[in-house]
Order: sequence, then C-alpha cells, then structure tokens
Amino acid sequence: MRIYLDNCCLQRPLDDQTHPRIKVETEALFAVLATVNANEVVLLSSEALYYEISCIPDETRRTEALAILSLASENLQVTDTVETLALAFEQQGLQAMDAIHLALASTANADYFCTCDDKLFRKAQAISGLACKITTLLSLVPEVTK
Repeated sequence: MRIYLDNCCLQRPLDDQTHPRIKVETEALFAVLATVNANEVVLLSSEALYYEISCIPDETRRTEALAILSLASENLQVTDTVETLALAFEQQGLQAMDAIHLALASTANADYFCTCDDKLFRKAQAISGLACKITTLLSLVPEVTK
C-alpha cells in the first residue's frame, strides 16, 4: 500500500495538542508511521512537499516535518502531466499547492491521499476519476493496520 500524506498531516504533531481532535489525529499519524517503519506501508514524498516544508518559517516545524518525510521510500516529481492535472483541480476549486499534491498522488497511483484539512478533504472527494482514495488520518489507520 502506498500513501501520500499532505503537509498538514506532517505538521499535526506540532499543532496545539490541547485540542482533542488534534491530539487524536497526532496519535493516528504515529500509528500510520509505525506501519511505514515496519515496511508494511510505503510513504510517498514529493518535490512539492519538500518545497512547501522549505517555506515554513519555524525551524522546529521544518526539521520535524523533514524527519517524518525522511521515512518515505519514493519521491515524486512534478511533471507536465502532474501540472496539467493540478490546473484542472484548481479549476474545480482546489488551492494551487493542494492541487499539486493531489495530482502527484493521483498520477503516481497512490492508494491513499491523506489530509487533515477539512476543506481540502471535501473538495477532493467531489473530484471524479482520481487514481487514489481521499482519506483522513483517522480513516487511514484502520486501512493500514489491517
């Protein structure tokens, strides 16, 4: 199984853990990463994720996100095909970086594209013809721990 975690998933452990939802999603991320460490799941990274992380002003957040991304065994590149698909996603209401991440996951035939962003989740679910399933961290855990 191959999964693509967007940047909000990678950042979740550094968000305010006093909020119950954030705490639970952080635990879910750790459960998913345990399956990656056990070589049961392949984590995908991308040049878009590395770019987005490089723009984070807080050094701790950058370092932690890169540490998680270092577990990835595949690094996806933005190609003309990805750019074309991302533009189509933007026309359907996705923000530019979200569209690129989703296009990367879809063109790479990832099994799951995972996000903690409710708005992105709703919009991505409405897109037909994706080559990956859209999910949240909480919904991904039962899939990867079967």
